[in-house]
Amino acid sequence: MNCPACGHREPFLRLPLFSLTGPSGTGKSTVARRLADRLGDRVVILEQDVLWIGALRDGDPRAFRSAWLRMAAMIHQSGRPALLCGTVAPPEFEPLPERVLFSEIRYLALTCDGPVLAERLRARPAWRAWDEGRIAETLEFNAWIRENPEGMRLLDTTHVSVEETVDAVVGWVTAG
Repeated sequence: MNCPACGHREPFLRLPLFSLTGPSGTGKSTVARRLADRLGDRVVILEQDVLWIGALRDGDPRAFRSAWLRMAAMIHQSGRPALLCGTVAPPEFEPLPERVLFSEIRYLALTCDGPVLAERLRARPAWRAWDEGRIAETLEFNAWIRENPEGMRLLDTTHVSVEETVDAVVGWVTAG
């Protein structure tokens, strides 16, 4: 990477970034917790839910996503790529200035049939605050992903076990 002011060249690793995405309720967090045993020596696994609530509820989603990309780029300097697990789509990462920090961003979007997804969300504990408005919004995002898969590989988790989903995610990351 070159300094824009003086032209000094400093080595900068531009590794592929893995983005495990999809609407809430499709299995991202459940899968992410099981990936460390299988991929922990190859990638750094980052779960969006830890930062999501405070950062997006009260902040700027674009700034939040830019911060995610900057953090992942710095993790890449250790020689290991990052796997970001969270709700994002290519139109939210690709136009950001930080996108140039990666050789590519690979997206795997978990999806689910709408009625099954709605039931999964309704079954969540009350403290997670899934009301019908939020469920409808999530179903819209799920439908959008299914109708607009450009740049994303889709994995339907409707009738797939968690372990089968983990196997598929591991295969996607290790496929090179």
